Amino acid sequence: MGKVFLNTMEPEEVVKIIENLPFQRKVEKVSIEKASGRMLAKDIYASINLPPFSRASMDGYAVISEDTFKASEANPVKLELLEVVRAGDVPQKNVEKGTCVEVSTGASLPEGAEGVVMVEVTERKSGENTENILIYESVAMGENIALEGSDVKKGDLLLSKGTRITSDKIGVLSAVGMKKVPVFKKPQVAVVSTGNEVIKPDEKLSYGKVYDINSQTISSAVESCGCIALHSEIVKDDYKSLKNKINEFKDADIIITSGGTSAGTGDVLRTVLDEIGEVIVHGIAVKPGKPTLIGLIPDGDRKKIIFGLPGYPVSALVIFQVFVAPFLKKIASVAHDKQTNVKTFKISRRYHSARGRLHYALVKVEGERATPILKDSGAIAALAQADGFIEIPKNVEIIEEGSYVDVMPFSGL
Repeated sequence: MGKVFLNTMEPEEVVKIIENLPFQRKVEKVSIEKASGRMLAKDIYASINLPPFSRASMDGYAVISEDTFKASEANPVKLELLEVVRAGDVPQKNVEKGTCVEVSTGASLPEGAEGVVMVEVTERKSGENTENILIYESVAMGENIALEGSDVKKGDLLLSKGTRITSDKIGVLSAVGMKKVPVFKKPQVAVVSTGNEVIKPDEKLSYGKVYDINSQTISSAVESCGCIALHSEIVKDDYKSLKNKINEFKDADIIITSGGTSAGTGDVLRTVLDEIGEVIVHGIAVKPGKPTLIGLIPDGDRKKIIFGLPGYPVSALVIFQVFVAPFLKKIASVAHDKQTNVKTFKISRRYHSARGRLHYALVKVEGERATPILKDSGAIAALAQADGFIEIPKNVEIIEEGSYVDVMPFSGL
């Protein structure tokens, strides 16, 4: 296998390429109990009127408004009580002149009723064969009632496509009796670790081998971006093995590999993609993570996206957070704001940056100060100590002690 050379691009150019990657969002229906946090895939229209019937807005007596017009504290109006209607009951009698019906909040309004007198301005008087209600205050037509369809009419737009389903929106959907909700399907992301030296945690560690770190690390990060991580077994740095594994993922929307992306003769991902798809990025002017690769693979009427991350855990995680996570959150309809969790600290020591490349340096935060971690991208101790990382522009070679830096936490994922 011949040597593959990188064609290094500036980070800003790569970000634009990622933002325009082709992705066809799929739609599925989920039960309303599982819809919270998801994104509506279609406009939702009211299937019924809301309220679905005219109802009382408070406890009181349904009356013909004209009967109450002369009511006062000194001269109450006396009306005959016909029946009592609670919420959920169906009225059996119509309100006629000189009569009333007791109603509770939410109860269906009987025919003929024009308003509801609040119970607080009434008094019950029992007669020999009748129940009478004394009305001490007049009520206007339509007062204290909610007419059918006064809130929402059947056919009205309730929620627009792209709306995030939160607890209040669950209430809206429940009000029209929706059981299944059309939402955008969570993207499925296959995660593959490559390397002849990488073994599973349940295998015996022999000389020259290392336990797989990236599978769980990247899978966890994928899940926190609102996607479904499809785990894969470890794939050797072998052209045929890697090609076959990539072709196995029929259900995956995106494939993320770690390792196998640099320009060394032992790294095969670029060669595989050159044969079965196309490489659109191979090399980013950043440290760590320069050999990052992005490609597309034909998959029926669509193109499957593949991100090739570096093999070193620090490099893989930093590149994921900076370049991949924003894209995954976008297609998974998860809010992403780079500045949300960024905090400013003073750097505790002088730090020399990589020359000519955008540099991401791990830091440990203690109090109001951030301390750079002086270990390479293959050091697990660096991940153990790190609280996040800082971004150093390519034209900055030295950050003086006491300078202010913005720290992007890994927990921001």
